[in-house]
Amino acid sequence: MTTTLLKTLFLQAPSFDGFDGGAGSRYQAKREIRSFWYPTWLAQPAALVPGSRLLDAPADGLTVAQTLDIARDYELVIIHTSTPSFPGDVRFAGLLKETHPRIRIGMVGAKVAVDPDGSLQASAAIDFVAREEFDYTCRDIAEGRPLADIDGVSWRDHGGAIRHNPPRAIIEDMDALPFVAPVYRRDLNIRNYFIGYLNYPYVSLYTGRGCRSRCTFCLWPQTVGGHRYRTRSAENVLAEVSWIKENMPEVKEIMFDDDTFTDFRPRAEEIARGLGKLGVTWSCNAKANVPYSTLKVMKENGLRLLLVGYESGDDQILLNIKKGLRTDIARRFAADCRALGITVHGTFILGLPGETRETIAKSIEFAKEINPHTIQVSLAAPYPGTRLYEQALENDWIPPHKTIHLVDGSGMQLAALSYPHLSRDEIYHGVEQFYRSFYFRPSKIWEIVSEMLRSWDMTRRRLREGVEFFHFLRAHGASHS
Repeated sequence: MTTTLLKTLFLQAPSFDGFDGGAGSRYQAKREIRSFWYPTWLAQPAALVPGSRLLDAPADGLTVAQTLDIARDYELVIIHTSTPSFPGDVRFAGLLKETHPRIRIGMVGAKVAVDPDGSLQASAAIDFVAREEFDYTCRDIAEGRPLADIDGVSWRDHGGAIRHNPPRAIIEDMDALPFVAPVYRRDLNIRNYFIGYLNYPYVSLYTGRGCRSRCTFCLWPQTVGGHRYRTRSAENVLAEVSWIKENMPEVKEIMFDDDTFTDFRPRAEEIARGLGKLGVTWSCNAKANVPYSTLKVMKENGLRLLLVGYESGDDQILLNIKKGLRTDIARRFAADCRALGITVHGTFILGLPGETRETIAKSIEFAKEINPHTIQVSLAAPYPGTRLYEQALENDWIPPHKTIHLVDGSGMQLAALSYPHLSRDEIYHGVEQFYRSFYFRPSKIWEIVSEMLRSWDMTRRRLREGVEFFHFLRAHGASHS
């Protein structure tokens, strides 16, 4: 029997200017510097549905009107949503249904996975939400199968009643999923995707899903991916990188965005050696406990940067959030990276359980001591579905029975948690204090200036070599004229 596919649009809906609420963004917020992660979680089901389109409206700078004009040509629109972007996404769904009532509208993402009832009740415009890993769920819906027969779906029947189907089984064969890079090339403008610490233009990929760590604040393992790290084979990963190298030659760096790419060290080393043979520059997420021997293999095979979640410089806070890391181990890791010449982008979070004025100061001093090349400081975000959210409710760190606001009216991050000894305002202003203390010290300023001078010197040298080569070619050509 031939399956008639619904004409399907996978959509990152319009949002705040510069707001990265996408599936690849760990902290959905408007950035200090405009930046966007790839909508990889949407690209994956798009790769499973022939003839579909992936549209990233925020990255493309599309207005609501422009996006509605595009979406009206589709039979099925699947929107990725997040806790901060959900109100705006619901409004967009309502406008789309109002103007084109026959379009079937669904939502995917951690927000709807942990609260399918509340999500469907938010608007009659939402016909279904996909829970758990939604790749094959989206494919089944696009194939026109009855919603009642599809695992992992919560849906609204013709009478308006909400139904919850059995859960979707977790994906075991990660190699069975098609590459996402061809979808990037087909549907996205990769020059829209900029992250300050990555070479531009870059591409980000997942080589596996799930994370064995138990960090209480981390969204994806607790809602969608799970705590078992399921991986693609090294051969499969290297095949996609080869495809990128051949078909997207403008790409300057590949970022492996797995929660912890280095969890399986023999596999990480095997992939690294393959990347070395391909001659590509790459980066990845890493926990600050990777041994020197593995770091050395990765560095010798094209690794440029590690994105490392240090979170805090206080050991008790690290214990409170179940980070599975101590500051002495992180110090040794930082020293190893420095010795090997590996650039580190360090991320920190203010406002985690146990935070005080003293621990904020301690984290700032810790960051200055280990001195990553660049840093990101976020505010603790109690996303629904996480243990941190449960703790916040249990301990009155957030107001009960009220909507949690993780971003303000312009999309900037807010301090959602407060403690009897530490207010939201103090936590919020700690971010600016952190950045100022880290970057506005003489040694860091000199480091940045020196890097700029080296870069300028290299540029001048390359220009001079180019001019000399041009004169050589002209002279060489003249001698044979």
